[in-house]
Amino acid sequence: MLPYANPFPAATFVGRVWLPGVGPALVRLDGDDVIDITSRDLPTMQALLEADAPAAVACGADGRKVCTLAELVAASTEGAGADDLRLLAPPDFQAIKASGVTFAESMVERVIEERAAGDADRAEEIRARVKAVIGESLSGIEPGSEQAMRVKQVLQEEGLWSQYLEVGIGPDAEVFTKSQPMAAVGWGAAVGIHPISNWNNPEPEIVLAINSRGVIVGATLGNDVNLRDVEGRSALLLGKAKDNNASCSIGPFVRLFDEGFSLDTIRVAELSMNVTGEDGFTLDGHSSMTKISRDPASLVSQTIGRHHQYPDGFFLFLGTMFAPVKDRDAKGQGFTHHAGDVVTISESNLGALCNTVRLSTECPAWTFGTTALMRNLAGRGLL
Repeated sequence: MLPYANPFPAATFVGRVWLPGVGPALVRLDGDDVIDITSRDLPTMQALLEADAPAAVACGADGRKVCTLAELVAASTEGAGADDLRLLAPPDFQAIKASGVTFAESMVERVIEERAAGDADRAEEIRARVKAVIGESLSGIEPGSEQAMRVKQVLQEEGLWSQYLEVGIGPDAEVFTKSQPMAAVGWGAAVGIHPISNWNNPEPEIVLAINSRGVIVGATLGNDVNLRDVEGRSALLLGKAKDNNASCSIGPFVRLFDEGFSLDTIRVAELSMNVTGEDGFTLDGHSSMTKISRDPASLVSQTIGRHHQYPDGFFLFLGTMFAPVKDRDAKGQGFTHHAGDVVTISESNLGALCNTVRLSTECPAWTFGTTALMRNLAGRGLL
């Protein structure tokens, strides 16, 4: 499975790598070979995704071999230096957006976070009370429907209505800015937890690639790291909880839509996740896109339209049903990350995304932004 080997030779995988002494390059996979297709016509991922048929353009582009996929993976480690060969997150100029509370299972956990006000010790008691009222009855409810409004009324009468239930079964989706363009990290890099957080977890998600016209052109994997205690204290801390140094990973590659791979494939995707700690702790999770409450196309239409434009396109995390409750440090406190945890997210059509958890203050500082990319491209004669 990607990224160690390419089991889909007919698929179109594209991504970004850092070339030593050069900078970021646009690449595609030809079997197990990594091909640099950067040119004046295709200087960036944004330029490729704006094409009328990105898969055809990528496949037809001239290029040169950089290395094998195995060699790229071996180089893309947490210890890779700033000018070392390594995988980058696929987006460059695109905004990085995320959808929240799109699965019933994780929606219940968000209510618990809010009720616990970020206190993991109270979570088990509140979980029992909330589930006694909600149970699994939210599964299959269409957000904004008459049935959803009836459920809302019952929950309000029980004193259990929440901002998370509002975006989970109400008419309007939660879509927020996850990080700045080029702030996401790629396969093999360290992913960061803000030092103020003591209760946090990974969030395995499908990430869609969307161009400026609102057309979904491909998909990849993402880890939308969640600081449960920070967000649970107040919804106004969402930005502090979500947008930090190395606070999300995306990759390893974007698989572009073609005749054999489409949004319908994503609608039935099955994600798996494994966390392995230096303390010997392991956690396995699963997230099925068949259980999402809002269709991916609906989430995209709520993000882009006449009400909001993205001239460089955007990448959109679709949310997760995964909210771990397995105890790690103490009974009833559930799961939280430890430094050194290795998180692997996989999906049969998209490969595997692997990252090591560190404090955001210990991850490499983010220094290569939009200005640096523009200067780099200009210096290479690509603009």
